[in-house]
Amino acid sequence: MRYHPILATFLVAAAMMAGGCHSVKTLVPPNLRPPEDTHSGLDQAKQALQQATPCCSNFADFSYQNALPWQPKKFVLGPGSMVANLNGDRSYFLAFSLPRETQFPYRIAFKSELNGRWLRASYLFAPTLVLLDEAFQPINTQDIGLCEHMGWTDETTGAFGSVEVTDKRARYLVLYSSAKQQAGSTYWEQSPAAFSAEAPVKMAAAGTFKVPHGPDGTVWLGLMDKTYKDAVDNAICAKPSQGNGVLNTLRDTIPLPGIGENNKADASKNNNASDAQNKTSTPPAGSATNG
Repeated sequence: MRYHPILATFLVAAAMMAGGCHSVKTLVPPNLRPPEDTHSGLDQAKQALQQATPCCSNFADFSYQNALPWQPKKFVLGPGSMVANLNGDRSYFLAFSLPRETQFPYRIAFKSELNGRWLRASYLFAPTLVLLDEAFQPINTQDIGLCEHMGWTDETTGAFGSVEVTDKRARYLVLYSSAKQQAGSTYWEQSPAAFSAEAPVKMAAAGTFKVPHGPDGTVWLGLMDKTYKDAVDNAICAKPSQGNGVLNTLRDTIPLPGIGENNKADASKNNNASDAQNKTSTPPAGSATNG
């Protein structure tokens, strides 16, 4: 027996409504439900890193056959990637040879993508940069600070950072995540797609929080280009400080018509009245009082 599609849809909807409110809640699709455990993904990533076998503990043991990309390129760090044991801390890493023909100083751009399906259950790979000389000796080590930028495309959206190479001795680069970076977090402005705790389908339109750092994830790096420069220069690194308000700022910087003139006129009247009162109450010098 064949049912008309509309009739079949009506029968299914009626059966769900007859099941009561509990059945209706199960109709919320998976992509609209909040995560049950916001730390499970990060915990699993940390456990996977600790179970991995490190390949190297000395910078001279790394392979530097890959040249630093001429523009930011995507790399995925995680299970299956090379693991180093640096200063007793494990981390996935990348190693590159630096360009010899580039003029100094030059900038290297970084971007980390959110790792996780849910914003509040996501984490970031926070990079640490090590510059080495031709003898594979470190000449500069720096934890890269990340700043959020929400662009119109995926290329301009993420946590951005940069570093300037000024030392002409720099020949090689190692990217990993130090223990301090993995224990830190990055400031993030809550997006309208983040869900509130009161109801699964109620969206929170405003707010800020910090995205924790993790041991793995997707990172972009390479020589700075215009797209990344604009993103880095306009990224948000921290919550902006509170001011006195737009109107107060405008009054201080741009006098509104009529306000400045009225204040000056009032001040002039007050000064004239004060002078007149002083002349009336103060007798002329040298005058005598009649007895």
